[in-house]
Amino acid sequence: MHRYRRRDVPGSFDPLRLAGALARSGLFDDYLVYERGGEWWFAGDVLGMVSLDRHNVTARSADGRESVSGWRDRPLDAVRDALESLDVEHWNAFGWTAFEFAYLGTDLADTLGARHVMELVVPRVEVRLGAEQVSIRADTDARLSAIVDLVTGPVETLPTGHSAAVDVRSVGRAGYQERVGRAVDDIQRGRLQKVILSRTVPIDFPVDVVATYLRGRSSNNPARSFLLCQGGRRAMGFSPETVLEADSDGAVSTQPLAGTRALDGTPEADTARREELLGDPKEIYEHAISVKIAVEELTPLCRPGSVVVSDFMTVKRRGSVQHLGSRVDGRLMPTLTAWDAFQTLFPGVTASGIPKLAAYERIVDLEEQPRELYAGSVLMVSHDGSMDACLVLRSLFEQDDRAWLRAGAGIVAQSTPMREFEETCEKLGSVAPYVVARSPQPES
Repeated sequence: MHRYRRRDVPGSFDPLRLAGALARSGLFDDYLVYERGGEWWFAGDVLGMVSLDRHNVTARSADGRESVSGWRDRPLDAVRDALESLDVEHWNAFGWTAFEFAYLGTDLADTLGARHVMELVVPRVEVRLGAEQVSIRADTDARLSAIVDLVTGPVETLPTGHSAAVDVRSVGRAGYQERVGRAVDDIQRGRLQKVILSRTVPIDFPVDVVATYLRGRSSNNPARSFLLCQGGRRAMGFSPETVLEADSDGAVSTQPLAGTRALDGTPEADTARREELLGDPKEIYEHAISVKIAVEELTPLCRPGSVVVSDFMTVKRRGSVQHLGSRVDGRLMPTLTAWDAFQTLFPGVTASGIPKLAAYERIVDLEEQPRELYAGSVLMVSHDGSMDACLVLRSLFEQDDRAWLRAGAGIVAQSTPMREFEETCEKLGSVAPYVVARSPQPES
């Protein structure tokens, strides 16, 4: 059994700046930062890892042993069992789920090839960053001491650079609007009720992902935020909503957001758009059917009478946009776990469509490339049964020397292609103004 060394460090801290310092420290090859509830969690390097593809779950333990097992009907049961097999005391795991996880068990699974659709890491170093205390767990005394030294030493203001222009309006307008038109036609013909269609905006310069996260977070107020560097994949985002919040006692919650208007910081204009949003039949319909699906998905999993809409159609301010937001709560049946809830709720209805399977089919047909992390989830899950999973939107991605942004809009029968394109631009405004170019490395 692997056991962590632990240290609690009281004091007065800036958690965001410390998270950036840990990411920039050079101490870690891989890391994930996850913000929730006013705290930042930093998970550094791999003690154990579990990955999932269309056929198998692979577990790699701290001593380098690797085991591969097939799964049949319930892939997340196999993932849970694999995490337990890593034999780490009081583990927490951090990672991501690709949007295409939803294709498992459907005919669309054939499109996945050998790609992983989930990766979860139990880290060598775990740091819980609060304003008044930093709690550190590490697998060796040396790593523990190094992190204590970092958080107790002087932490300089991290350079965030200057944002570089990313033009989100001149890329892909005609093609996106044509695809929206085709989706509206499908909906009017009764093939489905709603589908979220996204578009990609390439970034034509190398990106400083950490600086972009630090700069962008100061101007966003997300439900969750994340910064990820795992296996050559980099991403950061300011998630407007959660797919699942589950505690160790079986209380679960999901937070659908649908219906959007811009925020530009002008009080009169923002208020006017807020009132327009609250009175727009198209936006209200789009939101209401999303809440209805969330209730229908949770009800079979939860104790009778426990599913409630605790917050309905409240306007949430999220960076460059404001949304209609609701919250659906419940308490799981004693025989079920957060993994069952995640399996049912994922992907978020507000990032897929209604019915979900028909929406997946249209997404595959109409979008230009696989979504992978976009509209998937970044999550943390614990040995005690708790889980917190955010929806990956308002994000930047970098892999294989490419960087890009991606945003979508919910298409219903009343949608117009011009307005849906404009909505993607409004959402991209939560990240695009804060993208920082990577400085050239000095020659040795």
